[in-house]
Amino acid sequence: MTRKTPSRSGRRRFLIGTAAVGTAGLSGCTGLFGGNGNNEDENGSEGDPSIGQIGSGREGRGAPGGTPMEEMPPLEGELTVYSGRGEFLVGDLVGYIADLYDGFSLDVRYGNSTDLVNQILTEGNGTPADVFYSVNAGSLGALAAQGRTRSLPNDLLEMVREEFHAEDWIGTSGRARAVPYNTEALSAEDMSNSIDDYASGFAGSLGWAPSYGSCQAFVTAMRLLRGEAATREWLQGVVDAGIADYPDEFAVCQAIADGEIDAGFTNHYYIQRVLDGSPEAPIATSFTEGDAGAIFNVAGATVTDAAAEPDLAVNFIRHLLSAEAQDYFARTTFEYPVIPDVEPIGDLPTIDELNPPSDLDLTQLSDLEPTINLMRDVGIDV
Repeated sequence: MTRKTPSRSGRRRFLIGTAAVGTAGLSGCTGLFGGNGNNEDENGSEGDPSIGQIGSGREGRGAPGGTPMEEMPPLEGELTVYSGRGEFLVGDLVGYIADLYDGFSLDVRYGNSTDLVNQILTEGNGTPADVFYSVNAGSLGALAAQGRTRSLPNDLLEMVREEFHAEDWIGTSGRARAVPYNTEALSAEDMSNSIDDYASGFAGSLGWAPSYGSCQAFVTAMRLLRGEAATREWLQGVVDAGIADYPDEFAVCQAIADGEIDAGFTNHYYIQRVLDGSPEAPIATSFTEGDAGAIFNVAGATVTDAAAEPDLAVNFIRHLLSAEAQDYFARTTFEYPVIPDVEPIGDLPTIDELNPPSDLDLTQLSDLEPTINLMRDVGIDV
């Protein structure tokens, strides 16, 4: 199998972004991420030249650890991926993988993860989907629960920590819940390591995005861990404190940086995206410990039971865990890499230093209906 180097002039292009130590950029999405482009290509990066770089922005970072794509089984044949991850986030990555190989044809169909699960179920054995690439573990679990996935080989599963895979799906990148705060209004000492403290007696003003899926998953985690009554009490507490609503979690972080509110509840990477556009913005990250405010969820992938070439599908997923792909997730989407050899971007604790709840099944976070009903009962507009 011949491997080839993707051309900058072709249909798919390398990502062009910026980075300093602790930040990175996503070019072409300035309205969402900020950042300024530059023209450095993969040959200008530091580190091992055998590890190709998807886009630019590794200044001061060096080459990543892990297994490079050139040491993985080559891809040959036709593959259809149903992707619940947006094209603007992962299009350059999957395009890079596709362009590495002659004789490999990749058809990626983008959509909402939940909708794609339902589509696969509706299409039955005739679904063209070989791989389902999900934004969260809940959708992967939902498809697996219907018997529509295949078991993955142990050597693939062993690439990530035990909590980031099941027998038939594997996490490819991660995100931690966080409590961003305005450093001009609050100090690190003002931030609690318990989510309960933000519902009673917290000195600052709060914001969140209750209609956002990640926020609803956070409340779902609280409901699963502590029960409906305790979750209702917490929700009522933040509502009574006057928590402000925003359309999404990037907007929450931007409002914190702008001084509209003092703190909020978001995924960790939105803080990094604000800092990417405004490196001096007065925003920092804090984490709770061992509770719903500290959940760590993963995007991931599975092979469907209808896959025409299961080995090809497995090896495509393997490429998502390569050194290049994991470095891409760190620099470009600001997520946590899930292989141990690649560090996250920004002034963040490592996965080992985080303290998520140990008794939470991530696949249960897709059970949103009771959560939404509970939030509405408290008077939250979702």
